[in-house]
Amino acid sequence: MGILDLFFPKACLECGKEGKYICESCLKKVRKVGFAKDKLSIFRYEGVIRKAIIALKYKYTTEVAKELADICVRNLKSTNLINKNYLLIPIPLHWHKQNVRGFNQAEEIGKLVAREMNWKYEPNLLIKKVSTKPQVGLKGSTRHENLKGVFSLSSNYSLITNRYPLILFDDVLTTGSTLSEASKTLRKAGVKRIFWLTIAK
Repeated sequence: MGILDLFFPKACLECGKEGKYICESCLKKVRKVGFAKDKLSIFRYEGVIRKAIIALKYKYTTEVAKELADICVRNLKSTNLINKNYLLIPIPLHWHKQNVRGFNQAEEIGKLVAREMNWKYEPNLLIKKVSTKPQVGLKGSTRHENLKGVFSLSSNYSLITNRYPLILFDDVLTTGSTLSEASKTLRKAGVKRIFWLTIAK
């Protein structure tokens, strides 16, 4: 227990039980999703998982990242992704949004997951450009159109010339437009093996 825990004890974001932000009882209530071809979402976006992702993304509770990463790794170790020589790439934020927020939640969780899974990790390969088109909602073709051409590759693109299967990582899968557009950018650069990994859907 750290000294901050003495003054600001951790409590489950769902039930309030002290000790962790994500207690095991509340975690068991969250439905699992699983594989769909080359995509894996571990949980439904509900309950304590939803609250933890919101806390990390909007309330800057970065300690939640470690608990989410630990839960992610625990589930990954029961899949066929274990002991594979993958390269994990987190979905980037636009630099301005990252500066305002102070961090990228996909990077925070992704680097911990990659370390525990013994995967390669490259957070700076994809670059997200600012979109000049207004986004209308989170569903439908409008968001997909707004994301066209929003990603580019950094000078580190030589890392992806099919030396490793790639895992594109994000916290939540909604319409899939963001991951799809990132995949298109990578495929144009010659990447053939791309897998999607998200904590929730």
